[in-house]
Amino acid sequence: MKKKVIRVGFAGSGFAAKFHYEGLQGVRSAQPEIIGAYSKTPENLEKFTRSREITAFKSLEEMIESVDVVHVCTPPVTHEPIAIEVLKKQKHVIIEKPFTGYFGNGKEDFNGDSFPREEGLSKALESIRKLLEAEKASKGTILYAENWIYAPAVQKEREIIEKTGAQILWIQAQQGHSGSHSQDYGKWRLSGGGSLMGKGSHPLSAAIYLKHTEGRVRFGKPIHPKTISARTHALTRMPNFENQGHLRDSYTDIEDYAIIHIVFEDGTIADITASELVHGGVKNRVEVHANNHRSICNITPNDAMQTYNPVDENFSDIYVVEKTGTKEGWSNISPDEGWFNGYQHEMEAFYRSMAEGIPVESNSSLGADVIATIYAGYVSAEKGGIETPITILE
Repeated sequence: MKKKVIRVGFAGSGFAAKFHYEGLQGVRSAQPEIIGAYSKTPENLEKFTRSREITAFKSLEEMIESVDVVHVCTPPVTHEPIAIEVLKKQKHVIIEKPFTGYFGNGKEDFNGDSFPREEGLSKALESIRKLLEAEKASKGTILYAENWIYAPAVQKEREIIEKTGAQILWIQAQQGHSGSHSQDYGKWRLSGGGSLMGKGSHPLSAAIYLKHTEGRVRFGKPIHPKTISARTHALTRMPNFENQGHLRDSYTDIEDYAIIHIVFEDGTIADITASELVHGGVKNRVEVHANNHRSICNITPNDAMQTYNPVDENFSDIYVVEKTGTKEGWSNISPDEGWFNGYQHEMEAFYRSMAEGIPVESNSSLGADVIATIYAGYVSAEKGGIETPITILE
């Protein structure tokens, strides 16, 4: 059977664009034809496109006209306007997480420590509405690039829930590591928040997705989050923080730790931790406590492969695992980190959806729930952790 050719463009030419590009190499259900990329950073764009022998477009508009789908791999502050432009042209759009957010008043001196969190929530909800309305008016669809949804462990848990009719009572989840790759992360006006946004959006997406799944199986409709209680802290910005060089501490106006407690519409709960304070690599974990089973999803690290290396330099040109501080001693070396994190599976699902019309697991509804929950969380944290209602937009 001849595979459908789907013409591809990248908005952005940095870290996210690179791993999206790599993820496309394993797509089997369609034939991605990578046309080119557009970026506001000419030097990065030229390097990204030249090495891959694709077109460096001079404008976003020109690229959109030349493709069927755009991967939005730019800083979060740009997600909404780029996605809406793509949808207006009746094209599909893959939005890298976070879905959208609140990025201040547009001024260089905007301070994320001092703005009213209710204002941030209101503006974030407005942005979500614009995206959902643009999708409804378009022949194109929003594909929300949340790789945790497609991590094999999370997808296996989905199967368990669907086949057993499980009631999820409590979810524990976490992401933490020693700091983001991106230098834009750390400035609220570019990232839309700190650990709750940049790290917490992953485990939060998984928790909400699994409750959506349960709801569809048991009641024919998703179970949404209802209220949130949250606390956030900026520990590496404390005057008494003693920096020994192992944790990134260049954040200007964001938190580096967040903990949230969510109550869903059915009264069940989730507890999620997100931070920049974890040594020794990335900690990606979801634990599900249901009425008929318990599952522990160790996404990263896991014990698929364990290696002992007595001398750090022996592994100088061997990739071990993301953000590990040293390659010496025992390590949970990953034979295929992208596979365990769901990147290849995510792209395969997106391109199958575009080729065959199959609905995706990670869609605009999930992205909307996640962002609405995060910004309600910031309101709660501003008020010392008070329980705060979550606005659900559909």
